[in-house]
Amino acid sequence: MTGSGPDGRTRGTDGPASEAEGRAPGVDHGLSETDTPATGTDTPATGADSGAPALTVVRPGALTTVQDLGRPGHAHLGVGRSGALDRPAHALANRLAGNPAGHAALETTVDGCAVRTSAAVTVVVTGAPCPVRVDGRPVAWGAAVRVPAGAVLDVGRAASGLRSYVAFAGGVDVPPVLGSRSRDLLSGLGPEPLAAGAVLPLGAPCGPPAHADAVPWAGPPVGGLVLPLVLGPRDDWFTPAALRTLARGTFRVSAASNRIGLRTEGPALERAADGELPSEGMVLGAVQVPPDGRPVVFLADHPTTGGYPVVGVVPEAELAAAAQAVPGTPVRFVPVRG
Repeated sequence: MTGSGPDGRTRGTDGPASEAEGRAPGVDHGLSETDTPATGTDTPATGADSGAPALTVVRPGALTTVQDLGRPGHAHLGVGRSGALDRPAHALANRLAGNPAGHAALETTVDGCAVRTSAAVTVVVTGAPCPVRVDGRPVAWGAAVRVPAGAVLDVGRAASGLRSYVAFAGGVDVPPVLGSRSRDLLSGLGPEPLAAGAVLPLGAPCGPPAHADAVPWAGPPVGGLVLPLVLGPRDDWFTPAALRTLARGTFRVSAASNRIGLRTEGPALERAADGELPSEGMVLGAVQVPPDGRPVVFLADHPTTGGYPVVGVVPEAELAAAAQAVPGTPVRFVPVRG
C-alpha cells in the first residue's frame, strides 16, 4: 500500500482499487496482484517432478494463492511477513489434513478454485463456508475428504466471508523463498497466483488426518466487524473530534480492500497537525490514515514502511475476522490504551 513520493520517501495508501480487479490499493508501481514484477520471485508455481503427486489447476478463481505462515524477520530487507490472512482457518485445515501448522495450503478469494489431482490425496476445506465437490459430487466442507487420483476437486463460491483454505495431506510443496512458500502480492515473492494449467507439487503425507467431532471456529463477521484499536503512535496527529469519530463513527469495508490492507469508507478523520512524516516502520494491524482521512487496516502483505500517520494498531488476533469481511460490512473501531 505504499508508493514513492516526489522526494523518494515511502508514502501510504492513496489509490483505491478493488480486490476483484486484483490491484493493490495505494501502490503506484502499476502492478496488479496477479502481475509479474520486474524484480520478484524466481519460483514458478509449476514444475512438479514427473511421477510425483501434483495438482493441475483447472479453474484458478478470482485470486488463489499458496500461503503458509509467512516469512517473518525480513522487515529490515523491506519484505513483509505475508502468509495466510485467516490464520486460524489455515491452521485448522492443516490440522484436519494431518499436516503440521506450517504446511502450505491454497487461499481462495470469493469464488474458490478447481484442481485435478494426479494421485489420491486427503483434502480439507475451511475458512469461508462454500460448496465442495469431487467430480461433481458434493462432499464435506470442514472435514477430511479423500479425493481419488485424476478427480477434480471444485471449491465453490463463498456462501459468507471471502477466503477459503484448501489443505492437502503433505502440503503444497512449491520451492520456498526466504523460508516461506507464501505469495506476497506487494513484493512479488513466492509462487505466482494460480493460473489455468499450472502444476503444483504436493509433499508426502505426514500422518493420518485428524478426527474431530467438533472444533471451535469463528465464522465470518455477521452484522458488523468490531476491531479493538490500541491507540498510537501517531494519534496525536488527529483532533479530539477525529478520535471521537474513530470511536463512534460507522465505517464500512471498501471494495478496494485486498491482502495488503482493509480499506474503509465513511467519515474522514481530521488531522491536528499539518505536514508530513518521514517514512517509518509499519507493523501488521497498523491503521494508517492517508490524506482522504479514511482508515486503512494493514493485513499480511502490508508494506514495511510508510509515510502517513498510524492512529493505532489492531491486535493480530483480531485480524482473522477482517480477512473474512466482505465489502459493505460495517466496521466499528474500539479504541483502547495499550
